[in-house]
Amino acid sequence: MNRAQIGAALRTLRLTSGREAKAVARRALMSPSKLSKIENARLAPSATDVERILTAIGVSDEVKAEYTEAARASATEATAWRLLKRSGLHKGQEAARALESQMSTLRLFQPSLVPGLLQTPEYIRSILQRHCLSTDSLTRTVNSRIERQAVLYDQTKLLRFIITETVLHWRIVSPPMMAAQLDRISSLSRLAHIDIRIVPLQIQQDDIASHAFVIRDDTLVTVETIHAEIVATDPRDVNLYVDKFAGFERKAIAGEEMRELLEHTRNEFLREQEIG
Repeated sequence: MNRAQIGAALRTLRLTSGREAKAVARRALMSPSKLSKIENARLAPSATDVERILTAIGVSDEVKAEYTEAARASATEATAWRLLKRSGLHKGQEAARALESQMSTLRLFQPSLVPGLLQTPEYIRSILQRHCLSTDSLTRTVNSRIERQAVLYDQTKLLRFIITETVLHWRIVSPPMMAAQLDRISSLSRLAHIDIRIVPLQIQQDDIASHAFVIRDDTLVTVETIHAEIVATDPRDVNLYVDKFAGFERKAIAGEEMRELLEHTRNEFLREQEIG
């Protein structure tokens, strides 16, 4: 089933249900224009999009499973950053927030930066300034990411993060701000539903930390590359990332050992500030 067939089927199911497009879009946590593009085959829906639309329509579990699987099988989606920037990076944050509101488990691997959900406002702003955004767009995107972080305090969700030790030393902000960022990671790691682990540099590795990725509920993977954001929903692809995450998890340190490493690195930044 291709994009046009999936879109036409979703439109038919919605019309048959008697529900208006605006109502379905609102319940599916998307804009009416996005729903229209999906129904008219101008936008390929992800498996998550299809599931949310069908849930909003109120179809049976069997129908939902059929069309969700069709969406997974259709293709891996890639959206260039220039297109996301054109539409507004803050909208990408809002879309991620919608996904995170519905998930129960998140697994995130990051080899080069502090994960967005764990970033301080100063770190967020420094990262986003590299995208050459307008002042208004920068402010909206920073605020959107901070609003996303509310999910960190939802105890019904399991949030698992793995970062490499390199992340702790990569100087995105000034030494005192880096120290504050490491303090934030340490503080969040004490929450019962949040698991933060670090892969130490001195441990022999069996895999390559090639790029960041996020797994949501074992059904959707988001990968950030230099030129685009890639979304994979095919179970075979998702399982590759699940296995890769598990491999790094076995090599990573957690708990007090992890916090001791954070504190040591934090103190190095503070000493550097004192000397300077």
